[in-house]
Amino acid sequence: MNMYQFYQPPPGPLPILYQDKDLLVVNKPSGLLTNPGRALELSDSVLSRVQREFPTALLVHRLDLGTSGVVVFALRRKAERELKRQFAERLVKKRYLAVVAGVMSAEPGEINLPLSADPDQAPKQRVDTAGKPAQTFYQRIAVRQDCSLVELRPVTGRSHQLRVHLAALGHPILGDNFYASPEQAAAAPRLLLHAAELRLQQPYSQQPLLFTADTDFVSASGNWFDATPEQV
Repeated sequence: MNMYQFYQPPPGPLPILYQDKDLLVVNKPSGLLTNPGRALELSDSVLSRVQREFPTALLVHRLDLGTSGVVVFALRRKAERELKRQFAERLVKKRYLAVVAGVMSAEPGEINLPLSADPDQAPKQRVDTAGKPAQTFYQRIAVRQDCSLVELRPVTGRSHQLRVHLAALGHPILGDNFYASPEQAAAAPRLLLHAAELRLQQPYSQQPLLFTADTDFVSASGNWFDATPEQV
């Protein structure tokens, strides 16, 4: 099934996390495209909403449709070039939160599995020894029943990297219609993946900046699904 066939983006304004003369940072909701699709019915996006108020805004990175969290825009061309350089050179540090199926080991770990596009199931990705290198660090934060709240720190930024890596580890993200089982996909009302934190340098002053975003499935105390997990 086409993932955009029943596109129903959430309404409402986007929370602005930060703004200066060069940057705009917003908290993207799950279910809203980062940039418009080709079809008219896919025109509503984070970019199109931002550009209504900030016509010069330029997108410098993307999140998947189901992923929520920090998205950064440049407000000037020079800022765009500098921010894209920081992303390309992996100077930008990212921290994600996810709720995954199963009780993950309490030991922190690293996933090094190269990825490539699946030619038979676009836009899905797959583990491929001939693919592009992909590296993710992970750590369990809490457990609840048969799922785990995990912290993810990707080094590379491949398409669907976190989703494929966790599925390959045997702990797919709940709500993932691509890489989880039908039961695991149905276990949550959305993809439980959130870009919680992003660090970069201001394009001109080079001042270190840290942006954080709250999510609807994890509170400041680490709760999800309105339940108190077992802290570990």
